[in-house]
Amino acid sequence: MTYNLTVSPDFAPDHISGWYFFNTWLQRSLDMAIHLELYDSFEAQREAMRAGTFDLIYANPYDASMLVRELGFQAVARPASQADETVIAVNAASAYQTVEDLKPGCRIATTDDPDVHTIGMIMLESADLDSGNTAIKQHSSYVVGAKSLLNDDADVGFFLKAAYDQLSALIRSRMRVLVRSEIGVVHHSLLVGPRMAACIPAIQTALLTMQDNEKGRRVLDSMGVSSWEPMNSEQTEFMIDLIDTLID
Repeated sequence: MTYNLTVSPDFAPDHISGWYFFNTWLQRSLDMAIHLELYDSFEAQREAMRAGTFDLIYANPYDASMLVRELGFQAVARPASQADETVIAVNAASAYQTVEDLKPGCRIATTDDPDVHTIGMIMLESADLDSGNTAIKQHSSYVVGAKSLLNDDADVGFFLKAAYDQLSALIRSRMRVLVRSEIGVVHHSLLVGPRMAACIPAIQTALLTMQDNEKGRRVLDSMGVSSWEPMNSEQTEFMIDLIDTLID
């Protein structure tokens, strides 16, 4: 039997090969066939998730809620010391120096990553801005959102901090961060679906010992991950409750 793995589309393009290396490493570690499929669009991936296509998902916090509570997935691990935070940035030449400088009518570059967008909008509340008095343009990726800032097609952009940090040095040099969130308990996680539930102990053991040998460390490095740490149901439910509260 072949199982299917997918990865939230908000990872850096430079890490595409790393996820293929990870998939190969995982197949060999578990001695089973696993197919990796990547998506450019959050919504296209969510449709495939709802259709029951996948057994392993490296999910963003918003999708984790749907996967756990609707589809019976279990979170088994998360990248160590990698909380998901939101960055609000502007063009480096922008006159805006703080969030409070932003005015009604400002143009926002965002993505269809709901938790990042929601946290970004919450951080704009100090400037009395909301969806009713701003112009929001949704982009397919953080790279495209960054280009809209650089081309002066947007006044401000919302980014997943990890995605922002992984933009090229040239792009980041032409942008300036106004503010970063500091929530600390929201993060991506690896979730296992019902068809692979019996494999959870083996998967968790493989992930948590991945950094203990040279081959595993090379794969982790190619993914931009230092190591994995375990997740239990209580941690998962706390994170999901927080995200649901923010989005509602």
